[in-house]
Amino acid sequence: MVFLRRSPATDLLRFFFLGLSTLASPSLAQLKLHVPPGLTVLKAVEGAEVVLPMWYTLQGKAPWVQPQSWELLTVMWFLEQEGKDMNQVLAYISGTTTGKPRLSLVYSMPSHNVSLRLQGLRETDSGSYRCSVNVQDHQSKNRSDSSKTLELRVLVPPAPPSCRLLGGLREGTNVTLSCQSPRSKPAAQYQWERLPPSAQVFFPPVLDDIRGSLTLTNLSSSMSGVYICRAHNEVGSAQCNVTLEVITEPGPAVVAGAVVGTLVGLGLLAGLVLLYHRRSKALEEPANDIKEDAVAPRTLPWPKGSDTISKNGTLSSVTSARALRQPQGPPRPGALTPTPSLSSQVLPSPRLPRTDEARPQPTSPSPGGVSSSALNRMGAVPVIVPAQSQAGSLV
Repeated sequence: MVFLRRSPATDLLRFFFLGLSTLASPSLAQLKLHVPPGLTVLKAVEGAEVVLPMWYTLQGKAPWVQPQSWELLTVMWFLEQEGKDMNQVLAYISGTTTGKPRLSLVYSMPSHNVSLRLQGLRETDSGSYRCSVNVQDHQSKNRSDSSKTLELRVLVPPAPPSCRLLGGLREGTNVTLSCQSPRSKPAAQYQWERLPPSAQVFFPPVLDDIRGSLTLTNLSSSMSGVYICRAHNEVGSAQCNVTLEVITEPGPAVVAGAVVGTLVGLGLLAGLVLLYHRRSKALEEPANDIKEDAVAPRTLPWPKGSDTISKNGTLSSVTSARALRQPQGPPRPGALTPTPSLSSQVLPSPRLPRTDEARPQPTSPSPGGVSSSALNRMGAVPVIVPAQSQAGSLV
């Protein structure tokens, strides 16, 4: 059996070649990702831009040194959010970069700096961003990779709040001023104050800076004014205002005066209405005045075709149909011609047979037994009736 003895020169050559192999192909322990010292959480405002800084080193090389020609670089960024699966947002593989809108790498690849830029931030961009870097040689035999995570919190300034007033505004009552912002991250805190000339800043317990309410008790006129609510968080603020007008109750003397004035006014109105009705009734009574002791006139026994008594009780002269007819022949001597006046003439009554026992009685000056004073009150016109002789002629 032959034993070969290794010389020190052989061991030296072997160590040299192993060193070259180590320089040519990095190991897992030689790739390391870096972030700024102490940086684990980044905060940015919605709508702004942010950069997630990240770089890697090989064998302690500086990050600005360009990768070697044998380094095949793969960079991948993932987003982890609570309650959701991990989502790939950007990838650089074999010289090609793909990713979602608003996301890009800060430096052109290949580069040791693999920082991620996000533009037009939204609240939904919040989460943990994990970067994974893989480096291998051109033969894909030796491979080294590493990963690191940065947390991003997108903050939202308070949206303009709405101010409300709850409760009565009368003097002596209580009122609550409410203020709420519909959107804020982190949750907004609230501060109430009153503007000049009676400037005032409110603090707990009357102020609830979490719920945004301000309670005012036992209101008085001096509490009237403009109240402003400011909603604020670490990235911004917004405000709204409400005007408080305390209604002052009238005093007892004012209330009593108002009641008395109202009653007096109602009394005067009732008196005017009563007076109006009485005056109207007084004007209607003379037209309808009928006395209970007045005797209605009796119908006069005028012959058929002769004068009649009018409906209102006055005596009027009307001619008979025979008197209205024109005479057919010339008038006889000594005969009376009837005149066209109907108010002053009375035609003679028909001729009655003459008897020796009976003499014509004179016509009563008051027909129907109605007295002359009653006729005058009734508006009758006195008419003089001529007397007739036994022969029937006018006297």
